[in-house]
Amino acid sequence: MLTYPNIDPVALHLGPVSIHWYGVMYLLAFLCAWGLATYRAKQRDSWNSEMISDLIFYGALGVILGGRIGYVLFYEFDQFLANPVWLFQVWTGGMSFHGGFIGVILAMIFWCRKYHKSWFETLDFIAPCVPTGLMFGRFGNFIGGELYGRAVTNPDYPFGMIFPTDPLHLVRHPSQIYQAMCEGLLLFIILWFFSRKPRPRMAVSAVFLMGYGVARFFMEFFREPDADQGYILFGWVTKGQILSFPMIIIGVILLWYAYQRKQYDWRLK
Repeated sequence: MLTYPNIDPVALHLGPVSIHWYGVMYLLAFLCAWGLATYRAKQRDSWNSEMISDLIFYGALGVILGGRIGYVLFYEFDQFLANPVWLFQVWTGGMSFHGGFIGVILAMIFWCRKYHKSWFETLDFIAPCVPTGLMFGRFGNFIGGELYGRAVTNPDYPFGMIFPTDPLHLVRHPSQIYQAMCEGLLLFIILWFFSRKPRPRMAVSAVFLMGYGVARFFMEFFREPDADQGYILFGWVTKGQILSFPMIIIGVILLWYAYQRKQYDWRLK
């Protein structure tokens, strides 16, 4: 069994201001996305630094607003009704990927209109930069001791740990780390190498949708369902799996359609 590191959720105290690790992880996520997007822009004639900065800025707004609002609507609506101010307490944790994804889509619509870029050209460009942000977000979940995994059933399993935030004090899967590696690092590697060569428009976006959907669907088998949600269908299907399944289907359809059309947005310099 592993020992939970018990990292203080507050990374830095500056007088009355407390900077939480959760916020630090989001900052690292956006900086990493900006660096990766800047690198990718150098391979394309029609992208510049101003466009990248605006893209990351609008994307950050979409992630934060959509992620928080999505978490409230999908998982904790009763708590919001009891304490509406809680919606704005982002530093306490509680963000939804699926809500953030919707927020990013809305932000990208605005950005595409501003810079006269096609919708899928933009998504194909930014998709490989997203998984590293997901990875940092899961690290933030782990440090905060939230969204931990299900109880370990095998007493000899070497990677279980007891989270201090768990009222039952059970040995659990560190599912945040599993998700960081699978939905974050692994998906990043797949998308980065897949997008290094020109692909048909929509193909990279499709691989992202399929990759995240499949990874999240299977990671949910290790993650403890929210106490107020439990299992939604058949005694084993979670809310996260229900929200991920459409991503897989849409991704498959888009990938098939992309290779039927074979319309390319860029060529290597």
